[in-house]
Amino acid sequence: MIIVMEQGATEGQVQHVIELVREMGLREHVIVGTERTVVAVLGDDRNKDKDKLENAGGVEKVMPVLAPYKMASKEAKKERSVVPLGGTLGGSAGGKKLALIAGPCSVEDRVKLLEVAHAVKEAGATGLRGGAFKPRTSPYAFQGMGEKGLEILAEARAQTGLAVVTEVMSIDQVDLVCRYADVLQVGARNMQNFNLLWAVGETRKPVLLKRGISATLEEFMLAAEYIMSRGNSQVILCERGIRTFETHCRNTLPLATVPEVRRISHLPIIVDPSQGTGHAHLVPDMCKAAVACGADGLIIECHSDPEHALTDGAQSITPQVLKNLYASLKKIAAAVDREI
Repeated sequence: MIIVMEQGATEGQVQHVIELVREMGLREHVIVGTERTVVAVLGDDRNKDKDKLENAGGVEKVMPVLAPYKMASKEAKKERSVVPLGGTLGGSAGGKKLALIAGPCSVEDRVKLLEVAHAVKEAGATGLRGGAFKPRTSPYAFQGMGEKGLEILAEARAQTGLAVVTEVMSIDQVDLVCRYADVLQVGARNMQNFNLLWAVGETRKPVLLKRGISATLEEFMLAAEYIMSRGNSQVILCERGIRTFETHCRNTLPLATVPEVRRISHLPIIVDPSQGTGHAHLVPDMCKAAVACGADGLIIECHSDPEHALTDGAQSITPQVLKNLYASLKKIAAAVDREI
C-alpha cells in the first residue's frame, strides 16, 4: 500500500510515518513528487495496520496498490520519473527531451571506440553505449575486453562528456562496473536474474533494464520492482524486442509496449531498434516509429565499420546514418511535443 502525505507535510511528519512503518516490521520507500510525498510500504500485508497509519499527522490517505509491481506503478507516483544519465551533457530519460544513446555493441579497441564516441556526440547523442563484458550465445564468440574496455569507455566520457552505458552481467562485476559507468545495463538474458537485480538495486547508479526475449510485460515490470525494492528508483525500461515465430528479423519489436508502459507506470521507457530488428536497414524507420509512439529515448548500435565489427555488425548503423536520422527525429519529436 501507499501513504499519501498532505500537501505541505513536514519532514518530521514524514519521518514519523516511516518510524510507524518500521515498527510494523515493514520497509518504506519514499517517493517525493512535485506536490506531495508518498511513502510506499513494502512487506507482508498481514503486518500492515492501516488505521494506525491513517491517524498519523500529515497523512492524507492510505491506499492499496492493486498492481503487483508496487513502486513501479503509476498508482504510487502520478508524475513521470526523470532519470539523469550522467556525463556532462545533461542527458536524461523521462522528461520532455529524449535520450539518445549510441555506440558499438562492444568495445573492440581504443582507437575505434574513441572515433565512434566523437562521431555519435557530433550526431546528437548524449549517451555512449558499448559492452566491456558481452554475453554471447556461443562460448567461442568475442566476450568483450573486460576492465580494459571499461577504462576505454571512461576515457571516451572524459573526452566527449557522453554518459557511459554498459552492461553488468554478474553480481561480482557490479562494483567494478560502478567505478567506470554512469548507467548500469541489465541485459535481456539477465532480466530475471533476481540476485543481480537486487545487487544493482543496492547501488545508486541509474539502471537500464532490458526486456527478456520471452518476457511478458508484467514480468518486465516486476523485474524493475526487484531493483526498486532495494531502494534504487532510477530505473529506465528498455524495449528491445521479443522472440516470436517471425524469421525476417532477429526479434519482433512490439512498440505497443511503449504507450502501455506509459499508461501503467511512471518509469521512463526507451527503445532499442538494433536488437529489436537485427537489420541496420530497419533501424532508422523503427527509431522514427518509437519516437512517434511516445518512447523516452533510443539506444542504437552505431559502428564506423559495421562490416568488420566483432559483434552485431549487421544491425549497426554508421555515424553518418545516425546524423541523417537525427534531423528526421527532431521533426517527429516536435510533432509529439518532445525534443531531442
